[in-house]
Amino acid sequence: MKAFCSGTPVQAPRILPCGDSALSVEFGDTIDPEVNGRVLALDEALRRKPLPGILETVPTYRSLLVHFDPVAADFAELSQHLLSEAEGLAPQATSGRRWKVPVVYGGPNGIDLEEVAERHGMSPARLIELHSGAVYRIYMLGFMPGFAYLGGLDPRLATPRRVHPRARIPSGSIIIGGAQAAVASIECPSGWHLLGRTPVRSYDPGREPVFLFSAGDEIVFEPVGPSRWDALERAAEAGEPVAEQVTP
Repeated sequence: MKAFCSGTPVQAPRILPCGDSALSVEFGDTIDPEVNGRVLALDEALRRKPLPGILETVPTYRSLLVHFDPVAADFAELSQHLLSEAEGLAPQATSGRRWKVPVVYGGPNGIDLEEVAERHGMSPARLIELHSGAVYRIYMLGFMPGFAYLGGLDPRLATPRRVHPRARIPSGSIIIGGAQAAVASIECPSGWHLLGRTPVRSYDPGREPVFLFSAGDEIVFEPVGPSRWDALERAAEAGEPVAEQVTP
């Protein structure tokens, strides 16, 4: 998939079969806010006016995965309905929610920070400045529950993924890989670079809502010192969101 192509010509949506009980409505092949906005617009339209037989929808960077009951919905008819619906929709802007997420950069919480900074010929402080100075769009949640894929990484920080992935990285890791950034929700394997860590639980099965973030939300990172970690961690353990919702 190509990365970040603002002004990408609008492509007609197309249907891709995904087994006998799912299909994908694809809007493009780039990481682009407008393409993602069309994905979210169709997802929202189907929530407001569900089509018979649809069981679940899953928005991604550039397509909407639609799970359906093959007994209750005919593939060809459902595909035609979805294409008709998708072609008339305007891209959906962000949902309006913006989250300020505290991050402890470097040290044991971001063991790749210095190496990545050196790779790009800058100081760790400059890297933190660039990384925390951006507004990130949450394009999708996936891979792991609540794992937030972000667009908006400063191109000067684009870094190829690690040659040797790690078997485990901590929950809440703030990571970059290629032109993408992410917030890791739970402990998981990863070939991305660890810049920092947040105590924010983007996924908590004992909380309502279970997922703190949604596709279409925005994130800004707030660098905080290691001395604040324990207090923020305790607050997160007590069920507080820790991430602050702010006005864009």
